[in-house]
Amino acid sequence: MFSIYILTYNEELDIAACIESAMLSDDIIVVDSCSSDRTVEIASRYPVRVVQHAFESHGRQRTWMLESIPPKHEWVYILEADERMTPELFAECEQAKENPDYIGYYVAERVIFLNQWIRRSTQYPRYQMRLFRHGKVWFTDYGHTEREVCEGATSFLKETYPHYTCSKGLSRWIEKHNRYSTDEARETLYQLENGKVDWRDLFFGKSEVERRRALKDLSLRLPARPFLRFLYMYFLLGGCLDGRAGLAWCTLQAFYEYLILLKAWEMKYIPTPSLEAPLPQPSQLEVSCTTSETAK
Repeated sequence: MFSIYILTYNEELDIAACIESAMLSDDIIVVDSCSSDRTVEIASRYPVRVVQHAFESHGRQRTWMLESIPPKHEWVYILEADERMTPELFAECEQAKENPDYIGYYVAERVIFLNQWIRRSTQYPRYQMRLFRHGKVWFTDYGHTEREVCEGATSFLKETYPHYTCSKGLSRWIEKHNRYSTDEARETLYQLENGKVDWRDLFFGKSEVERRRALKDLSLRLPARPFLRFLYMYFLLGGCLDGRAGLAWCTLQAFYEYLILLKAWEMKYIPTPSLEAPLPQPSQLEVSCTTSETAK
C-alpha cells in the first residue's frame, strides 16, 4: 500500500470525485491551500486527513507537505484535484514500489479538454514525477510549477492518469493561465539571462523528460514563439487530428505563450510604479490561514 497526497485550492467541483478515485489507498491526505469555497467541508466527509497550509508556490507547498505531514506508508503518490487515480494505475504502482532499483516513478497524463482526450497536441506521453519513496524526492520552483530533485534512480510507469484541465469551465482555465503566465514570464527572463540549451539532451536525452525540458529551453530563445508553438502543436504533433477540441487547445496554448512574452517584455522595459501610500502596519492588517487537521 502507498499513501496519496491530494493538493487543493478552491476545488469544490472536483474534490469528491478525486478522493473517491483515490480510496483504493487506506491513507489519503488532502493538503489545502486555504480554500475559500467548500473544498474542506466536502473533503472532511470522507475518511481522509485534511490539512491546511497557506500557499507560497508549487514547489514550496509540496516540500512543506512532504516535510510536515508524515504519511502512513513508505511510498507516496501526489494527486491533484482535477486528476484521477485509476484501478489499473494503482495496481501498477503497488507492483512498481516493490522494485528496489528505483526510488521514484514518472507517470504520463492524459489531458481531457472539452470532454475529449487531447492525445496528439499535448506531446503525449508527458511524464510527471508522481510515485516515490518518501524522503527521496523533493521539489523546487520552476516558472508557475515545480521540478523534482531525486536522490536515486527513477523509472517510468506504463499506466496513465486522466487530467481534467477544463473541469471548472473555460473562464476558470483562462483565469488560471493568466496567473501562470506571470510566473512563466519571470522564469523566461531568468533563463534567458542565466540558462542555456542542453543540445545533448535535446537530441540524445535518455528520457522524454530530459528531451522535453531541453526543448523548452530552446523554445524560449526562438522568435515568434506563439506562432511557432501553434504550428508545432497543430501540424507537427498532429493537433489537427484532434478535431474541434484540438484546434481550441492549440489556439489557447499559443495565446498563453503570447501572454508570457508580453508580460516578460513589460517586466523588462516598464518599471513597476512605486507605491506612494504607506504600507499598513502588521497590527492594522492581519491575514492568516490556520492549520487544521480532520480525520475520520
